[in-house]
Amino acid sequence: MSDILVHTEAGIRTITFNRVDKKNSFTSAMYGAMAEALASAVDDPGVRVVLLQGHETVFSAGNDIGDFLNNPPAGLDSPVFRFLQGIATFPKPLLAAVCGPAVGVGTTLLFHCDLVYAGDNAAFSMPFVNLGLCPEAASSLLVPQMLGYHRAAEALLLGEPFMAEAALEVGLVNRVLPPTEANGYAQSVAKKLAAKPLSSLIETKRLMKKGQEERVLRTIAEEGESFGRMLREPAAKEAFGAFMERRKPDFSQL
Repeated sequence: MSDILVHTEAGIRTITFNRVDKKNSFTSAMYGAMAEALASAVDDPGVRVVLLQGHETVFSAGNDIGDFLNNPPAGLDSPVFRFLQGIATFPKPLLAAVCGPAVGVGTTLLFHCDLVYAGDNAAFSMPFVNLGLCPEAASSLLVPQMLGYHRAAEALLLGEPFMAEAALEVGLVNRVLPPTEANGYAQSVAKKLAAKPLSSLIETKRLMKKGQEERVLRTIAEEGESFGRMLREPAAKEAFGAFMERRKPDFSQL
């Protein structure tokens, strides 16, 4: 599909978010395409590394609100959950190049990546509470692990953006570069990885993540159950209604 471009060359599968006019917001169909690109890469000997990237001006604005409300996730076999399970269990090196806004799942998917390179214009945010919702993609588990509890509480309870240098400080990104260089630099690192013995890369990643995969998948499922329930409750209805009507939400009675 044109909104997700998948290109494989020299052992590197590059998955590009290509819906820039909509700030690379994800639709159900896009999740399905990304899930398939990851799933087919697992057993493909021609794929040694996967790189996720957006445009130099925007990584992803998160879920497409209209599509999300019209096609809400229906269980763990829905496209969004197949994608989340795919990144959580992907055995080969998984990289990301992030420039511009990375909102919601645009940020939480990064906690499953092995290496992340950011443009100095990157802005990360997880505004789930502001939408009357809760964290997803196992971020309620992974964000406190990486950022520490108090920084995680600030990021998840306030939902305010933090910039590339702050992400570098807490270890979410490996390096900050000019936006025009981030995708290219990530490609150069992917080439280095693709030249290494795949069996060693896979085993090293398995050992580093040993014992966590089951807990991550369990958290994704638990968050998904809460997310689905909260999506039907008054706070989320007010938040999304306000968004569609271009007004400030009123949670004073909720």
